[in-house]
Amino acid sequence: MAKHTGNKPYMCEECGYRTADRSYLTIHVKKHTGEKPYKCDQCDFSAAHKVSLDLHLTKHSGEKPFMCGQCEYRTALRSQLSEHMRTHTGMKPYKCDKCDYSASCKGNLVKHMHKHTGEKPYMCGECGFRTADRSSLTVHLRRHTGVKPYKCDQCDYSAAHKVSLDLHLTKHSGEKPFMCGQCEYRTARMTNLTAHMRKHTGEKPYKCDQCDYSAAQKCHLDRHVAKHAGEKPYMCEECGYRTAQRSNLSVHMRKHSGEKPYKCDQCDYSASHKYNLDRHMYKHTGEKPFMCGECGFRTADRSYLTVHMRKHTGAKPYKCNKCDYSAAQKCHLDQHVAKHNGE
Repeated sequence: MAKHTGNKPYMCEECGYRTADRSYLTIHVKKHTGEKPYKCDQCDFSAAHKVSLDLHLTKHSGEKPFMCGQCEYRTALRSQLSEHMRTHTGMKPYKCDKCDYSASCKGNLVKHMHKHTGEKPYMCGECGFRTADRSSLTVHLRRHTGVKPYKCDQCDYSAAHKVSLDLHLTKHSGEKPFMCGQCEYRTARMTNLTAHMRKHTGEKPYKCDQCDYSAAQKCHLDRHVAKHAGEKPYMCEECGYRTAQRSNLSVHMRKHSGEKPYKCDQCDYSASHKYNLDRHMYKHTGEKPFMCGECGFRTADRSYLTVHMRKHTGAKPYKCNKCDYSAAQKCHLDQHVAKHNGE
């Protein structure tokens, strides 16, 4: 009757969660107590819910009896097949009663509802990190434990996140399923494709709150903001070079080591910077993805396009500190300064 009346008499004293079913409350309370009574008899895995143990056991048996009739997807759970089928039908039966959001999985709706309530019930006991998503807490805890459960079956690589393992596996397979519709760029990650598309659209969503600088990638904004702060915590022990970014220091160290990890798969060229390899590859493909909107000039190098655009804008950013001379290119300023120095 509680389903018809909407009555939810069973309440959690820890967080206020309410339910119409006493068994659901019993299961819910285990989130707070950490109790995991369901034990695997083949390893040290334990779970708060029997369904979680049943799912885990299929990893030992390898059994996946439920198969999609429209693609090759297989799963150990009927409920997962039901959810998967919605990717084909587009059905999203779980509706938010506060906005027009809908989801194909109940878990996604529960996660969404926390945006309305601001609730973050899952907390890390080590550092106080809080999240609305139990899986996010599980992933976060690996920072403290160092656990890397996702193992590569082709080398000794392991990862804390499945997405990191999936990305690593593309190095073995060479698979790059995400392709740009405007040039021949391909990548193993959708996020890389999203960032790449900004080269074509010119979109720069990351804005500096201290000046009018904007960037297509967050890492570029982070690097720019460090210039305002003047902070350069990373130092080279070989020569004293300092930088605001650890990645810059890693690249710099290759000057001392001579390391060139980026290899061309079509010739014997190698580079210390990935950007240099990308630029080199255009020689093989003949691709010139950077185009001037004023005159149609095309180039394989973004920096060449930047210099070219100054012909149209008249910008001359390189200033002589001894007279009022200015230049569009640094090499021209260097030539001019040599005249002052009598070189």
